[in-house]
Amino acid sequence: MHGFEETGPRPSEEVHDGRPWYALLTRYHWFVLIVAALGWLFDCLDQQLFILARPQAMEDLLRHLKQSEPGRFTFWTQTFGDIATSVFIAGWATGGLVFGMLGDRIGRARTMLITILMYSLCTGLSALSVSVYDFALYRFLTGLGVGGEFAVGVALVAEVMPSRARTYALALLQALSAFGNISAALINLGLGLAEGEGLVHSPWRWMFVIGALPALLAVVIRRHLKEPERWQRVSHEGGVAQQLGSYRELFRHPLWRKHALLGLVLACSGVIGLWAVGFYTPDLIRMVQLKPLTQAAYAAQIAQAQADGNDARRAQIEQLRQLVEAGQDKELPTDLRELKTQIDLQVRQKLTRNQSFTSIAINVGAFLGMFSFGAVAQRIGRKPTFTLALLAAFFSTVYVFYTLQELWQIFVLVPIMGFCQLSLFGGYAIYFPELFPTYLRSTGTSFCYNVGRFVAAAGPLVKIGLNHLFTNVLKFEDPLRYAGMTMCGVFLVGLLVLPFLPETRGKPLPD
Repeated sequence: MHGFEETGPRPSEEVHDGRPWYALLTRYHWFVLIVAALGWLFDCLDQQLFILARPQAMEDLLRHLKQSEPGRFTFWTQTFGDIATSVFIAGWATGGLVFGMLGDRIGRARTMLITILMYSLCTGLSALSVSVYDFALYRFLTGLGVGGEFAVGVALVAEVMPSRARTYALALLQALSAFGNISAALINLGLGLAEGEGLVHSPWRWMFVIGALPALLAVVIRRHLKEPERWQRVSHEGGVAQQLGSYRELFRHPLWRKHALLGLVLACSGVIGLWAVGFYTPDLIRMVQLKPLTQAAYAAQIAQAQADGNDARRAQIEQLRQLVEAGQDKELPTDLRELKTQIDLQVRQKLTRNQSFTSIAINVGAFLGMFSFGAVAQRIGRKPTFTLALLAAFFSTVYVFYTLQELWQIFVLVPIMGFCQLSLFGGYAIYFPELFPTYLRSTGTSFCYNVGRFVAAAGPLVKIGLNHLFTNVLKFEDPLRYAGMTMCGVFLVGLLVLPFLPETRGKPLPD
């Protein structure tokens, strides 16, 4: 196996082996963990690039509406951004169902190769979008690949790792995905700065070009990664081989059907909560800081003109500020239009910077939360840890959406929210593979994790209705803030099914 040692301690030996979990891993164990982690990390990089690029992409692709419907331009950009998000999540769910089944039928490694190539290629195509319609199509196709990667990755790691190391390895696999999200935020930050230096083409297009690079990982997978021995054994057993990756078999068996349906509801709590609420936090900070940053930019320009003794420029800036505040800046003379363009660019750079800081803060908390879930679940059990995580996600998210306004809150409150929200996903990576036998592990995990995304795809659409309610009916100033708080109730739904699910701590994977 190209120099990799595959053998490790036998299960019976692990019981008497006092070494820490990571010392039980061979070179090949580490190789599998690193490859699966990179596949999921790049997967999350793509997701986060989309989240961060979405506002600018919608503004560029709908620019024609800025002239024809200037009063409703923000509404349309938010609405089409929500629709694109729903389409992406629907693609994710579809890909999860298809590739999850293929992961059981043709193997974990082969399916991982296909999914990584697919989401990389279609992410690159997103950079070529000319309208919101082809942009949504590319995001759907990207979602197909993204959705399939998670289930085959966690099934691969769960089946290869020594049993005592399994929980920690899966938690680490999920936790490392935060580095993909942080990388996306740093890319967004760097391209935002480059925009001020005259970057050719919009930064969001370059973000999607960079998102195509993970295809290179496919070369490593093709050359070195092989199927788990557990899957190879089951796939060659005649009777079981006919049932590999069968949704019919998943629902025919009463126990696996119960686990699949209850696991689905548990997944919906976290997935809807993250995609319909949590991932809108960078949009929220951009929205609530637009006005104060714009006011600060004009004040700084006026102060600079006064310091320079340039009374004519100071009067010009004050005139422009009054026109902007009165909403009368649609038809400006050339000199004022050029000045407004300069100030708008400064504000946009600061908004992009703060948006990037928000994403980084969420994912610093996410890394700690996802790995901590594994450590706590190994001590007190999966179900009690899920209970704590769901309650913490609800209360922390409501508080952040209610109060988020100042820059310091990004570095204090947002990481706490990220810790609570994303810890759930560490739980999904650990728990779902433990609910299903080898011949249905990828299929069952995909069903729980990805069918929930069909429900989650409706989340942004519900948010559109809530935004309309809080904007046009209740006349709230920050509709996104209150729409997010309303939708936080989804975190509590998972609590309803936990009593009916099994506790799997300390138990072997079902064969």
